[in-house]
Amino acid sequence: MAGSSLVLLIVLPFLASPVVGEWSEDTWLANIIGPERLENGDEFGCHGYEGISISENYWVIEGCKEYLMDSTNASRWGKTPISFGIPGPTIDQLTASQLISSGFMIVGDVLDGAPEGMISAHRNGGSLEKGVADTALFESVDEDSLLSIYWRARIDDLRVREDKDAISWLEKQDLWYTTWGEWNMHKSSSKNTSLSIIGSEIHSLSEYSDGAWSVPGTSLIQFDTDVSGVFDSNGNPYPVIPVESKKLQIGWRNVSGGILLTQHPGTNIIVQLSEAPESASIEQAITFNGHRNAVTIVGHHTTNLFHWSSDFQESPLTFTWLIERPSEEEIDWTLPVIAIATLIAVPIAVNRVVKSDRMDN
Repeated sequence: MAGSSLVLLIVLPFLASPVVGEWSEDTWLANIIGPERLENGDEFGCHGYEGISISENYWVIEGCKEYLMDSTNASRWGKTPISFGIPGPTIDQLTASQLISSGFMIVGDVLDGAPEGMISAHRNGGSLEKGVADTALFESVDEDSLLSIYWRARIDDLRVREDKDAISWLEKQDLWYTTWGEWNMHKSSSKNTSLSIIGSEIHSLSEYSDGAWSVPGTSLIQFDTDVSGVFDSNGNPYPVIPVESKKLQIGWRNVSGGILLTQHPGTNIIVQLSEAPESASIEQAITFNGHRNAVTIVGHHTTNLFHWSSDFQESPLTFTWLIERPSEEEIDWTLPVIAIATLIAVPIAVNRVVKSDRMDN
């Protein structure tokens, strides 16, 4: 029995030890994959804590924000997350107020309407799951709108398969690859751009907006003469955007009757013309680079960025990742208990065998 007593002394402290914490961390956010997804143009928003309702536990809203910001920036345009995933069709105004106070501006994606003071992102592209994805649904989206498609890689222990044909189809379309936050902040910046004519120069001034991110906006500038060159306020040539470019960047390109110009907020871009124009106008461009529509894949309940993104390492599509802090996996006490019982029983059995042998002898 001395052996079994020793086993108990070793194992009992382990049984008595409390669980370290209720919540674990997704280290992929800060390491390797997170930085790669940011470079790809992705956005990180919040979805709360796994299994916890934000309408009943307001602390989850700020907690998720802090958890995310401890690991990564929300976007290449800003550090603070501004998008939050809501699981149902409704949200009460008090919860919306809590979201706003934590800096969130955008909610989605099956809400019946946007709460006061917030922007609603709608799921209008169905799912990217194999057997569910519908390219006809993709095509039916109105021009100059955002196509928002659902994606979830894991449901409990079940792995969800992506639709490779749908992905391939999306990659061949005339689409701007964007995110919830980038789409909406681009729209805001585009509205805040004005122009003035000084001789043979057109000055495009983009003012700062109230948004948390500094996202470029795009304008269609039209005039009745030829372009000699486009320059920043320091006289440096402004970059030319290739017609096939599908990810937001600053620059310009020629279009019929004028140019498309994408610039950072707070900048003044100078368009030099061959002669003074008789007229010039500016119009907000809804999409970047003249694309018909924009698209984002929305990764819901993203508890493990590796699992959620591993099937898209070679795809240029951009994602809005709604990060959910994963719960700590519960310890299964069945195996330790069985092991302890076995360790106790074996010395007893051996003892009995030894005693039996001695009696026989």
